[in-house]
Amino acid sequence: MTLAGPLRHRIRHRNGTPATAPRPDHRPREHNHRQLAAVAVVYVLAQLVLTVPVNHRSLAWDESIYFSQIDPHSVATFFSAPRSRGVSLLGAPVALFTSNPLVIRLCLAVVSGILLHAAFGTWRRLIGARTAALAALLFATLWVTVDYGAQLMPNIWVAFSAVAAVGLFLRAVHERPRPRHLLGLALAVGWAALVRAPDGAYLALPLLGAALLVRAWRRPGVAAAVAAGLGAGLAEWVTEAYVRFGGVEQRLADSGVIEGGVGLTWNVANALRAADGPLLCRPCLVGYPPLGDVLWWLAIPVLVLAALASPAAARAGGPLRQGGPLRQGGPGRGAVTVTPVVCALSLSVPYLFMINYSAPRFLLPAYALLALPVAGLIAQGLNAVRARPTPWGVAAVLLAAAVFGQHLSFQEQLARRHALNLGHDNDHYRALADALHRAGVHPPCLVAGNTEPIAYDAGCSSSVSSNLLTDSSMVSGPDALRAGAHETVAVLVPPGGAAPSYAPHWVRHQLTGSRLVSGWSAYLPPGR
Repeated sequence: MTLAGPLRHRIRHRNGTPATAPRPDHRPREHNHRQLAAVAVVYVLAQLVLTVPVNHRSLAWDESIYFSQIDPHSVATFFSAPRSRGVSLLGAPVALFTSNPLVIRLCLAVVSGILLHAAFGTWRRLIGARTAALAALLFATLWVTVDYGAQLMPNIWVAFSAVAAVGLFLRAVHERPRPRHLLGLALAVGWAALVRAPDGAYLALPLLGAALLVRAWRRPGVAAAVAAGLGAGLAEWVTEAYVRFGGVEQRLADSGVIEGGVGLTWNVANALRAADGPLLCRPCLVGYPPLGDVLWWLAIPVLVLAALASPAAARAGGPLRQGGPLRQGGPGRGAVTVTPVVCALSLSVPYLFMINYSAPRFLLPAYALLALPVAGLIAQGLNAVRARPTPWGVAAVLLAAAVFGQHLSFQEQLARRHALNLGHDNDHYRALADALHRAGVHPPCLVAGNTEPIAYDAGCSSSVSSNLLTDSSMVSGPDALRAGAHETVAVLVPPGGAAPSYAPHWVRHQLTGSRLVSGWSAYLPPGR
């Protein structure tokens, strides 16, 4: 490919006199942002059309826990060992002004579009602007990417960090490391660790290994940037481990209990079961989805293997756009194909081989990274057909376009379906909170039971007061009775539930106001 204006300096004759510089090539330059910007806009619009309108009345379960930490108008819900504070920090600017779920969703949708553009933009000089935009499109049109773009959940934000970190890492080892590349690399790794500490470590490990073990990549500044970013991102998590959990080892142990045990296990089957939902498969007792519903999921490893095995893989990176050929002694051009695959595998390890349940969002960072080699494979095929069009080649392109169109339609259906399901759950939480208000439960108050999002919506504290998800994590009878002396205490009971054994004389209040609360009741102390 001819570079547009590859040389900025004057060319000199043998006698040292300057000659006229070559006339610049006026074709569109590869650093053009328009295609990637268009993908980012489409991604934001997809969220505003498909998910935000049906999921803006309340926060989801985990979201309420994260946002309660920085919401000045609510009681902070117990923050358990596996969680990281970065997600709460993401919502902090909004919390300064409002806790309205609709505003939160709108802001997050815009932020996710900006980060999509920024993350995949780091790859333009590595794979070209069109291929980077195609990779962003492949990732942005997955239903799980659309569903979680406007949510306070960690995995989507780790995905953007991972794409940016790997791109900046390769830029730093392809070119002479520049301060802005190293700073961006440290920030990307650090943000991933701040948002979800284990994922930050699984992202940094292969990058550190490559920077130390690959001779052509041994740049002290690059390794130092990865290590510094990881250390900065983990600093809060480690400090909190000693302040609240008795140390790093104890926090990891407590996290393992909450995760249902962490160790070598085969969880790929559960990941397949959850590929098109449910949003949380725990315990994962659902059957395998129809083959047609998960063909997109099964196609990912096939396409990635094809990208790795392609004879053109070694040329996938091409020369650095605007930067001439790869630095002498630098990494092979196939690194732009292999490196994101290795990092995707690393980030997938805990979710495929170390826990016994699954959720579609767990693999978002892997999907984002694997979109890059898949986009490279598709771009190679399109370029080959464009260079030598044949009837079979044109037919293959048309067939691929039809398959991709069907894929987009299916992903849209899944996004709508899961947004509706999540919106229904969130509406249920809000309806129960409103019903508690009608029953006389107002701040300051305590809602007993495993009730975090309901308590948050009601402006109350929840009963979870311990790190471990056992019966001991709930407020005990004596604690509830003592709390009743200075605040309203309510025990929320689902349909068919029994009265609290520690308060046999408490009064049952049938909850009303919405069909969503039909059969639910709350037990309050006499006189409330």
